[in-house]
Amino acid sequence: MDLLPRSPGEFGSAWYWDRFFRQRGQRPFEWYGAFPELCPVLHKYVRPRDKVLVVGCGNSELSEQMYDMGMCEDIVNIDISDAVIRQMQERTESKRPKMRYLLMDMLQMDFPDAHFQVVLDKGTLDAILTDEEEATLAKVDKMFAEISRVLQVGGRYLCVSLAQAHVLKKVVEYFSQEGWVVRVHQVAGSGDKQQFVLPVFVYVMTKFRKVPGSAPQILEICTEEQDKPMRVESVERLVAAVKDRQHYAMLCSQLSKTPCGEQVSLDLCDKECGRPRYTLHVIDSPSVKRSRDNRFAIFIIPQGRETEWLFGTEEGRRQLAASAGFGRLVTVALHREQDYEGMAGIQAELSGKVMELAPPGLPARQQVPFLSVGGDIGVRTVRHCDTSPLSGEYVVEDVKGDGTCYFRRLIFLRNRNVVQSEARLLAHTPLPGQKKRRKDKKKPSVAEPPTAIDKSYLCCEHHKAMVAGLCLLGGPNPLPGTPLVVLVVGLGGGSLPLFIHDYFSQAHVAVVEIDPSMLEVATRWFGFSQGDRMQVHVSDGLDYVAKLATEGTVLQSIPAQYDTIMFDVDSKDLTVGMSCPPPAFVEKPFLQKVKTILKPEGVFVLNLVCRDVQLKESVLATLREVFPLLYTRRIEGEVNEILFCQPSPKVRWDPTELGARARVLEGDLRQPGRPWDSSYALADMLQAVKIL
Repeated sequence: MDLLPRSPGEFGSAWYWDRFFRQRGQRPFEWYGAFPELCPVLHKYVRPRDKVLVVGCGNSELSEQMYDMGMCEDIVNIDISDAVIRQMQERTESKRPKMRYLLMDMLQMDFPDAHFQVVLDKGTLDAILTDEEEATLAKVDKMFAEISRVLQVGGRYLCVSLAQAHVLKKVVEYFSQEGWVVRVHQVAGSGDKQQFVLPVFVYVMTKFRKVPGSAPQILEICTEEQDKPMRVESVERLVAAVKDRQHYAMLCSQLSKTPCGEQVSLDLCDKECGRPRYTLHVIDSPSVKRSRDNRFAIFIIPQGRETEWLFGTEEGRRQLAASAGFGRLVTVALHREQDYEGMAGIQAELSGKVMELAPPGLPARQQVPFLSVGGDIGVRTVRHCDTSPLSGEYVVEDVKGDGTCYFRRLIFLRNRNVVQSEARLLAHTPLPGQKKRRKDKKKPSVAEPPTAIDKSYLCCEHHKAMVAGLCLLGGPNPLPGTPLVVLVVGLGGGSLPLFIHDYFSQAHVAVVEIDPSMLEVATRWFGFSQGDRMQVHVSDGLDYVAKLATEGTVLQSIPAQYDTIMFDVDSKDLTVGMSCPPPAFVEKPFLQKVKTILKPEGVFVLNLVCRDVQLKESVLATLREVFPLLYTRRIEGEVNEILFCQPSPKVRWDPTELGARARVLEGDLRQPGRPWDSSYALADMLQAVKIL
């Protein structure tokens, strides 16, 4: 039986609906939105004494159910199909005496002005507004004008819709320009298999007298989780908010039917402010042998640890899911702008929502475990927030790592999943002769996180590799007392130049940093300081190197002077597949200038972070053209690759020799009374290098 129209325009014709309802017979036809789902929204806006007009009623049971539930009895239903009106009159005449069914065109109604308190439309607007042709829009304008005419001031036009973008935009623009308050409700699902994957919405337009002049628009959205509506500032934002919820519904539908081949990521936003509150990743592990108890789990990432490889990369999350032993794992990252009430509070907040992401076939009442590291949500303390004209918004925060260690991190919010700089914090230790405070037995003591910077500790693996690269300097090993002249481009928190300054007592370190805000951050928050052997030049690294190369070449007054040049500078352009360094720093003319200011037996150390394979090959080819000897060290579990470039191929070390030199250097750096961390493993760093 063919019940669908040959063209969308037939939805507006009486003969099509007469034919439709004759073929369908007495069976009620509901476009979408069953009464139990719509009831909570209708109860808010339909009162028992209201006069209600239902336009385009068809043979839906909605009016009958409202009547039978005592929601309202004075209900008038109209439709352009004579067949369905006669059918509905026969079905309800004896059972519901106060309800009427009338044959009438809603584009030209016979009712007097301001006759109804509520006009209800379930799918009728969607059926008419099938396109944005001029004739269609004119028909919709006429429909809206008639609804406006028959509604009292303070009356509500309730429109049940799937909220296609052009439909929602038309409704909101028309009625907001008329001075009406527009609110969009998302209807909560019943949990049963629905005919439509897309969620159902109810537009609520409340009529106000039109004020002369330009009155402010009042636009609101209320999702199924919210009781309190959220104000939005524009039609575009309202349409975008609805679109987000439609995409989420489609995603949940897809995940409930089939395993996800690729990891799926989505944000859950705070219902008060609209900002992201949780970031979720859905990971399926086909290799996990599934049983009733290991099909689905939620993993809460402790605050501040979302940037770690295990949690912040696709491969890391895949390993986490496999090791956890669940067929589907949802990782949950917590946002720094939000407050959380512990693990129990998060579990209560997320339980209903994450079940929408459950794998196919999971029983409805299945208990889903919430997992975490150490059973808590971690500690994050934001120390400082600001905005730099060059680096954008940034934040300095203290987070708790594994065990009892705390770390201070610098994060650029344009790339919030990447730690820009990191330093370990020293535990509190009482001064000699200082007595510990007696604990108040009545009050439990709260461990206060440390604040002093541990300058002896290199948190970043690529910094350890860059320091190990000093073993490549020609001649005898660079003992801590050997004079060195080092240029570091890119300050960040200053841990790399600080370590070289403190552990190589005769090293003179020049740092070039383009962003003066970063010098202030490093000084105030990361324990950085300047002195006779440490100077910072606020300048563009490109200009600084070019100036040195020009003066050295033309004036001959400044010879090639640096033993080591280190580039650890990020790119501000996120559209390029290389986040470190900026592309201009690895162009051949500039690299030749770097070579000019480097001693023949010196080493140029480059931190390369490049996800674009072709671009990376191009960078390596350019480096080979300028520097005859090139070593590379991949940082395990990270995108970083450290390149050691030498202008003279006279001394070529193999990895074993470099490991031996690194062990000597490491032994010299481990002086009595000087902190040293076993994780540095400089020999291991260099034994893994490859010669390109």
